[in-house]
Amino acid sequence: MRKLFAGVATFTALALLAACVTINVYFPEAAADKAAEQFVDKVLDTPAQSTPPANEPQQPPPGKSPGAMLLDFLVPSAYAQQANINIQTPQIQAIQARMQQRFASILSKYFASGAIGFTKDGLVAVRDAAAVPLPERPALNTAVADENRDRQAVYREIAVANGQPGWEAQIRSTFAKQWVQQAKPGWYYQDAGGAWKQK
Repeated sequence: MRKLFAGVATFTALALLAACVTINVYFPEAAADKAAEQFVDKVLDTPAQSTPPANEPQQPPPGKSPGAMLLDFLVPSAYAQQANINIQTPQIQAIQARMQQRFASILSKYFASGAIGFTKDGLVAVRDAAAVPLPERPALNTAVADENRDRQAVYREIAVANGQPGWEAQIRSTFAKQWVQQAKPGWYYQDAGGAWKQK
């Protein structure tokens, strides 16, 4: 009888513990890379490079304790789901269209001349104002400011559209890598320390 009571008490305690657990949602890195690659490819209108497998299952963080594994068994965890990143909302598509138009009409020639480059935090900066004729500088400064406003908005919108506002920094970091990865030879970008490098 004591064993039965102990078994019931243990099961009840585990059930209550499982009911109170907050499930962590892990950032779906592979899906974010694919989404960023598609978004950047459309803005820059470059051929897609390597494409990671779609909906790659998310792996748990390394070094899980036996207790955490038991909780994962009792409470379905977020990384067991097939993660995806939504970049198809009307707000995101409107920002993407503006960025694509701005790149084609203004920014592409300044990337090619080396006057502007990609920053380490996923934005654009004027790298060499002397490479821009004086009458063109105000228009370029306005275009860079508009581009950065749209980039900040799109990183935020993607996180919000996926129900995870806390992912904004990770989305920004993922996009920062993709901008550099899809940059054409000769374009400038900042390395992790903020130094300008030419691709």
